[in-house]
Amino acid sequence: MKIFYFAWLRTKIGVPSETVDLPAEVKTVGALVDWLKTRSPKHAEALANSKVVKVAVNQEHVPYDHPIEPGDEVALFPPVTGG
Repeated sequence: MKIFYFAWLRTKIGVPSETVDLPAEVKTVGALVDWLKTRSPKHAEALANSKVVKVAVNQEHVPYDHPIEPGDEVALFPPVTGG
């Protein structure tokens, strides 16, 4: 699975993207975020408040209970503001 990090998530984690092999039990966006927190202290810090982390799967915004598949492309980003 390809995972992309945007804005301050990219800065805190230290990479713009990564390719991961998910454990079999990771089947939803929420489970993915929880699993990512275990990958490193940087991941844990960046994803600590998942309420502010938005997710897109295959370029579509989705809720945390959305199912994921190994070949999906997942983007994690903070809320977007601007004017």
